[in-house]
Amino acid sequence: MALQTFNIQPGLPLERGGFLKTPTIAYHTYGDPSLPVVWVCHALTANSDVFDWWAGLFGPETPFNPEAYHIVCANVLGSCYGSTGPLSDNPETGEPYFHDFPVLTIRDLVAAHEALREHLGIERIHLLIGGSLGGQQALEWAVQRPDLFDHLALIATNARHSAWGIAFNESQRMAIEADGTWRRRFAEAGDAGMRAARATALISYRHYDTYVASQTDPEAVLEHYRAQTYQQYQGEKLSRRFNAFSYYRLSQAMDAHHIGRGRPGLEDALNGIQARTLVIGIDTDVLFPLKEQQFLARHIPNAEYRKIHSPFGHDGFLIETGKIGALLTDFLGAPAEVNRKQKIMIDA
Repeated sequence: MALQTFNIQPGLPLERGGFLKTPTIAYHTYGDPSLPVVWVCHALTANSDVFDWWAGLFGPETPFNPEAYHIVCANVLGSCYGSTGPLSDNPETGEPYFHDFPVLTIRDLVAAHEALREHLGIERIHLLIGGSLGGQQALEWAVQRPDLFDHLALIATNARHSAWGIAFNESQRMAIEADGTWRRRFAEAGDAGMRAARATALISYRHYDTYVASQTDPEAVLEHYRAQTYQQYQGEKLSRRFNAFSYYRLSQAMDAHHIGRGRPGLEDALNGIQARTLVIGIDTDVLFPLKEQQFLARHIPNAEYRKIHSPFGHDGFLIETGKIGALLTDFLGAPAEVNRKQKIMIDA
């Protein structure tokens, strides 16, 4: 399915104040709309084409294929893959927002998802799923609309972004700010800083053993170390598809994640979730350690907790699709059975 867009009219009120006028939401849908709906919330630098970046889990001949499910994935506000973001034109000035793009929160991203859901006429979501920043969105949405979701899958995520995670994000933003071009108003501003930021992030996404196994030099060298060139490559790779403005703003949105904010507390918010929930943690994840997923499972009323082993650290939520798919298939049941139950409900 090709990229589609939807404009929120007249606009979107933001949690921190202000109003985003007629923002555009870019999204993909796959499969017949009459099938059970699976809504995917993506992570920091991903996009709405879930068949591309989560290919082992979504697509033909995977646990979530378009012959069995109607799959929806929306690009988050603030990104650079079709939804309104810092490089979009500000309708008030006719010029790109750049630094003037508002600071968003996870609740703003969820508000955009909710507006799109209403536009698409989806009244029930069989499964809401997300990992990392995507998991934060899924969790917040499930707290806001407990009546909407049958199942919830939270992978390598948390109820509140930790001081550890905020420190990593602030270190990355400091790298962007240190780029001499950052204060200028053009699309490539801060690009060198973002490459350094991505190299910093990668250390939190992976694990000591990952680097030792894959980046150790085969013999003693005095320069051009594998780990050194790998960090440079990863920064350059991101700079070819992303921009520093979106990276900066979305990291701030992640920092603001706190489902207890304005509510009686984290535990109370989690206790209100009605969806049958699967929480998956990765044993080598240093950015979202297992204790955070265990906290979710302990306080969501109908939750199951599963741990997977991966040498890839936090990035295991993107790489270990075989293990995650097996857990989700067991959790949900076979698609044919899901479709049979859906038909019974429609015919009733």
